[in-house]
Amino acid sequence: MTDRISGRAGVPLRRGAAMMAVFMLFWITGCATAGRDFPTQPVHDIEIGKTSRSEIRQMFGPPWRVGVENGQTTWTYGKYRYRLIGETSTTDLVIKFDDKGKVSSYTYNTTEHPDTR
Repeated sequence: MTDRISGRAGVPLRRGAAMMAVFMLFWITGCATAGRDFPTQPVHDIEIGKTSRSEIRQMFGPPWRVGVENGQTTWTYGKYRYRLIGETSTTDLVIKFDDKGKVSSYTYNTTEHPDTR
């Protein structure tokens, strides 16, 4: 009698385990998402020196990340979807505030740009 884990009887078990491992690898690494969705239409309503922190929060919701650059508070809104197969999709908005809580600068970038294709 052959052992179910070794010998010829174990071949289907090992093949099944290998197939499961490959499936899990693709499932885990096939697509990765970071950040969260945010509305992009209000980006054009941001006015440097005028738009306040509370107005930004009303437009976009709470920031995904908060930081400091050159002594100025930064808020980041971003959604990043990376795919093993297919196109990667990224959109981010980084806003810097002055010491009065007004927007001092912002950067908006996206891979979803239908007007330039």
